[in-house]
Amino acid sequence: MAATDAPLLLALDQGTTSTRAILFGPDLAPRASAQEELPQHYPAPGRVEHDPEEIWRGALATMRGAVERGGATARDLAGIGIANQRETAVLWERDTGRPVHRAIVWQDRRTADHCARLRAEGHEALIAERAGLLADPYFSATKLAWLLDNVPGARRRAERGELAFGTVDSFLLWRLTGGRVHATDATNAARTALFDIRAGRWDPDLLRLFGIPEAVLPEVRDCAAEFGETTADVLGAPVPVRGMAGDQQAATMGQACFRPGMLKSTYGTGCFALLNTGAEPVPSRNRLLTTVAWQLGGERCYALEGAIFVAGAAVQWLRDSLGIIRTASEAGELAARADPRQAVHLVPGFTGLGAPWWDAEARGAVFGLTREAGRAELARAALESVAFQTLDLLEAMRADWPALGETVLRVDGGMVASDWTMQFLSDLLGAPVDRPVVAETTALGAAWLAGLQAGMLPPPGADGDAAHWRLDRRFVPSMAREEAARRHAGWRDAVRRTLSAGRGSGA
Repeated sequence: MAATDAPLLLALDQGTTSTRAILFGPDLAPRASAQEELPQHYPAPGRVEHDPEEIWRGALATMRGAVERGGATARDLAGIGIANQRETAVLWERDTGRPVHRAIVWQDRRTADHCARLRAEGHEALIAERAGLLADPYFSATKLAWLLDNVPGARRRAERGELAFGTVDSFLLWRLTGGRVHATDATNAARTALFDIRAGRWDPDLLRLFGIPEAVLPEVRDCAAEFGETTADVLGAPVPVRGMAGDQQAATMGQACFRPGMLKSTYGTGCFALLNTGAEPVPSRNRLLTTVAWQLGGERCYALEGAIFVAGAAVQWLRDSLGIIRTASEAGELAARADPRQAVHLVPGFTGLGAPWWDAEARGAVFGLTREAGRAELARAALESVAFQTLDLLEAMRADWPALGETVLRVDGGMVASDWTMQFLSDLLGAPVDRPVVAETTALGAAWLAGLQAGMLPPPGADGDAAHWRLDRRFVPSMAREEAARRHAGWRDAVRRTLSAGRGSGA
């Protein structure tokens, strides 16, 4: 081993737009990494797909790359932790491991009509009670139902036990173990709308509602568990897989949000804020999600979650579709030069609006344009939209869980590198925003789980503290509260105009 004789941990972070592997030392300091972009496929408006074979190839390449760059071998690894894009649905053949269709990505809206029927028939209350979720195309259940009904012969084959379903973690685990293990963890199971988050099992009533045969589903395990060993050809020798969590829950653990009331927000393609509510699930009255934050030792911790579909994707839109910027890092510099007199609002409903609106039919819109508005004002509007949406989530969380009170927001993801964006976020929220030293907290959380299971790392202390989190910079609010309220009112007016042409739910 090049740097230390202590065992290392390998985290695989399979995201929506890229796959990344990071090699961590026993102190959870990053040693080496590798990353590959993941191609996006758009077969029709509102449809987003990934090729599972491209996901697999990216996982192999980045894992091997990180280990090689770190001067390590498979025998140096105490375990692998996996974090993954959640809700994305994969269906594959058990005997060959071949997918029967491209993966349907969490952003995909093809099942909006199915979800509308469920709401119209009064089934959303059952989904919320058992799964903590809403009847929305975001979640995996209607995606799986679509695959079973639209891939020729799939439903019959699934009922005979010939097909396996999983979110991306399950598919990767199946491939890594050579088809020996078909399993997931409680956090990923909780995002399907098929899992009873209180009982900790697949729910028979939800399976009947969505028409899902139980034979197709994976076994549900703790986030830190023995998930099997990789085949020797993956890294040169078998390595145990010892941690697994959906990316946002992994980031919550990477951010060490182990005490009730702690809050993190991840800014990647979308934005996902999770509030630790402790050992009891908190039903939402404000169209947030009640979800599993983690399951360790058979005990579940719960969270309230708000999901924003478009965050970093708005910056990608500026770059790729409008050509306003050449690199994502330019957005903050351009926004800082915007005319403060221009009140331009971008509502980035490119694939509908998430929490707390949940309007699958909403589409993006720009308001407040004048002849003087230009590139800088659009860049500022794109970045500000992320902060406005975060404030909407925080207000809904406070309404659902009054114990929250004053808080500090821990942030991570690609967008947090922009000081301008983080300062505006703090100004708008009227709360401190903490950026950690290790910004890749999703991978950090996956590595922490693997290290915990391997016995290398202690569980959080009684006060929830964990040694792996360190502060890089705290942003504190400097904007007058009256100004923040005025800006937020302008945003809310723009959202009201956008919601399904003014008729969206939650308005």
